[in-house]
Amino acid sequence: MKKLFLITCLFLSAQFLVAAPLNSGKDTKKEELTPEQIETLERIENRVEEIKALDFSEMSRDEKKEIKAELKTLRAEAKANNNGIYISTGAIIIILLLILIL
Repeated sequence: MKKLFLITCLFLSAQFLVAAPLNSGKDTKKEELTPEQIETLERIENRVEEIKALDFSEMSRDEKKEIKAELKTLRAEAKANNNGIYISTGAIIIILLLILIL
């Protein structure tokens, strides 16, 4: 029963891992951003700085919610421009449990 549980956890944990493909051995540098991506990231950074400068104590609850939603969309947009390796929290927990059990 214990082996069946471990095998099941192993196969399920593999579903949560996402890895970026490796380049060939010649080019190991990170890809450069295009000018459009640079402009987009600068625009996002400027907007975040404007939001940080706002005085939230004078805002209504609805205005705060709108700003929070805008920050979430800006974060998602910035994340979409960058490539990388992402591992979910659940996958990390399962990996740690497997390491402790084995």
